[in-house]
Amino acid sequence: MSGALSGCRSVLVTGVSRGIGLQIVKDLAKKTERKALTIATARNPAAAEELHRVAKESSGVHVVTLDVTSQASIDAAVEEVSSLLGAEGLNCLINNAAVGKTINLEMVTAEEMLKTYECNTVAPLMVTKAFLPLLRAAVTRGSGMGIHRAAVINMSSVLGSLQLNWGALAEFKCYPYRASKAALNMVTRCLAVDLESEGILCVAVHPGWVRTDMGGPQADLGVEESASSVLNLFAGLSEKHHGGYLDHTGKTLPW
Repeated sequence: MSGALSGCRSVLVTGVSRGIGLQIVKDLAKKTERKALTIATARNPAAAEELHRVAKESSGVHVVTLDVTSQASIDAAVEEVSSLLGAEGLNCLINNAAVGKTINLEMVTAEEMLKTYECNTVAPLMVTKAFLPLLRAAVTRGSGMGIHRAAVINMSSVLGSLQLNWGALAEFKCYPYRASKAALNMVTRCLAVDLESEGILCVAVHPGWVRTDMGGPQADLGVEESASSVLNLFAGLSEKHHGGYLDHTGKTLPW
């Protein structure tokens, strides 16, 4: 990736030990035309060998420990990131960390529903809330909406669409994951309403059906193609996308 995110001085991505999150960090690390900081967070960075290789090879990548389901971990990460960014604040928060697996009506349990909801819905809200001071610091610089000022991007899924849970897409049986992503879409819309007056962009993005541990080998996209597409999308986000639900190509999805 080259200048797709030019103007964005800092990006924080959650859940980067593997999959789309890791690939996004790899792509961001390839930028050479500007001084910027990519903050790559993972629950257990010590076990993420590929992430450490990327960070070692790129001075612009900084690894931070962050368990998105732990408020203590979130608070510690905010403190560390604040010391890195200082008064400039954080331009772009990408809430990517998520869990999910196939669970049909016969298999679903209350425990699995709550665990998935905690990671996929509650955690992005709590992480965003905690990093708001840094986003607010960044939004004071510049005008308009976009990642050049301050943006919250919640990585959602087409499986969170109520309208599309019919026909072919209804064949994917994953009660906890679908419900948590539908709820994340509502969280995104609520954030958009509350943060609009401050100029902080909030968008829910479906990265495509990707060949990851979660998406499976039969998925449509490789992680490289998905990461490249979403980063190009992020670069063009503006006021007209605020509060939106988009796929990786920029197409608006039905709620």
